[in-house]
Amino acid sequence: MNSTFSVHEFLDEDSETFTYVVADNATSYAVIIDPVLDFDYKSGRTDTRSVQRVLHWINRQKLTVKWILETHAHADHLSAASFLRDKIAGQMGIGEHITQVQDTFKTIFNLEPGFLPNGNQFDRLFKHNDRLKVGDMTIRIMHTPGHTPADLAYIVNEQAAFVGDTIFMPDVGTARCDFPGGDANTLYDSIQTLFSLPETTDIYVCHDYPTEGRDHQFKTQVSLQKKHNIHVNDSMKKADFVALRQQRDATLTMPRLILPAIQVNIRAGQLPAAEDNGTVYLKIPINIL
Repeated sequence: MNSTFSVHEFLDEDSETFTYVVADNATSYAVIIDPVLDFDYKSGRTDTRSVQRVLHWINRQKLTVKWILETHAHADHLSAASFLRDKIAGQMGIGEHITQVQDTFKTIFNLEPGFLPNGNQFDRLFKHNDRLKVGDMTIRIMHTPGHTPADLAYIVNEQAAFVGDTIFMPDVGTARCDFPGGDANTLYDSIQTLFSLPETTDIYVCHDYPTEGRDHQFKTQVSLQKKHNIHVNDSMKKADFVALRQQRDATLTMPRLILPAIQVNIRAGQLPAAEDNGTVYLKIPINIL
């Protein structure tokens, strides 16, 4: 535990996603990063079990949530940001380049004219080097594109970096770059920006896919990434990383929940409006991805 702020992690085992609550110890103000809405693809049913665990813990700790922060529009789980805002009234934030992602996927899904790719579904669109003050915590925004154009890392008190999908545990590597707007060259540059943080900076990953012999882990450090990351480290040149990343991406299948997740997450976790029969629908584009 840090002397000025504390971090509590919640693992959604279905999507192997970590949601974080970062709390200022002096004021009990907090932020939630990357909350998960449960979704059963076979039945099309949503559920709030994962996020209710987070809410229950927050209430027991008597925290006041100021912000619900997304590192990017996730492709592997649905966001519970909208559900949380209705429950606790925190503001929702994401990177300003979400508008590019919205525009791309509005075309792919042929979304309704009323869906505007202008980011107004969120309360604030962050720019690189913006700062949030939450109690005694200062959260610096770092734009880390490559996995998607809109990825962010949240740097808390220059001591902890919540990096979304940009980089994983050292034995897992780095994010894929084959989604629309992704780019391996750009991801390499973003990771170098992360690596410019002090060596002792804690890195909190959004997902972990454990290798044989270990359980899920959520925290590492800049120094360990630079020494041991299997995809990008101090000895990895950019051209070699790009070749490795592109070769690996060509073998990957699409995430199980990408089609429902993207449609919901570019809406800040809101479902589309119900149609004239009162039912909400999500689309499945054929032979596009």
